[in-house]
Amino acid sequence: MTDLPLALVTGASRGIGAAVAHQLAPTHRLLLGGRDADALDALAKELPGATPWPVDLTDQASLERAAADIASLDVLIHSAGVARLGRVEATPADAWRENFEVNTVAVVELTRLLLPALRAAHGHVVVINSGAGLNARPGWSPYAASKFAVRAFADALREEEPDLRVTSVYPGRTDTEMQQKIFKGEGREYDTSHLLKADSVATAVVTAVSATPDAHVTEVILRSR
Repeated sequence: MTDLPLALVTGASRGIGAAVAHQLAPTHRLLLGGRDADALDALAKELPGATPWPVDLTDQASLERAAADIASLDVLIHSAGVARLGRVEATPADAWRENFEVNTVAVVELTRLLLPALRAAHGHVVVINSGAGLNARPGWSPYAASKFAVRAFADALREEEPDLRVTSVYPGRTDTEMQQKIFKGEGREYDTSHLLKADSVATAVVTAVSATPDAHVTEVILRSR
């Protein structure tokens, strides 16, 4: 097990992050990132070679301490995120700040802190973005803007760090707790018939991570059938 590559998955306690962790477990040692320590402990017990990594990504001091312990990292998967939606005229500044702090700044800062470890392993950074990172819809502006920004970050990182692989994944609406909250905010009954499954997104992520050394999967766009 100690010979397996090391992957850090943020947002691993639920949703897409948990699905990615399950699918990577047979081939990777795992650091399970998130704020819910109990949920991370429970998941780690299910997955051989997994270790909880409970860190608030918006707490700079805690983030620096946790990242300092990682000397070499093969895969960094950014799955943590928030979605505070609203129309421009009705969305307060704190909603914009929260979207950007979690969806953009935390991704940038964690990657920056772990660049030496990623360089040491010629690693792979995967940013799980959103369809909103490609198209901004009415009522989604604060969330979409943060996802457009992290898309630009991933594109720039790919050019700046040629020894790393950098993949942006753009899933459509996916059956997760976040999506349940979005449906509720839209005043709609939750209907999964036209939603992607978290496992389907995880499969796409693992496919990109497992690409042969000569291949660099830069973008993956997923939509439900």
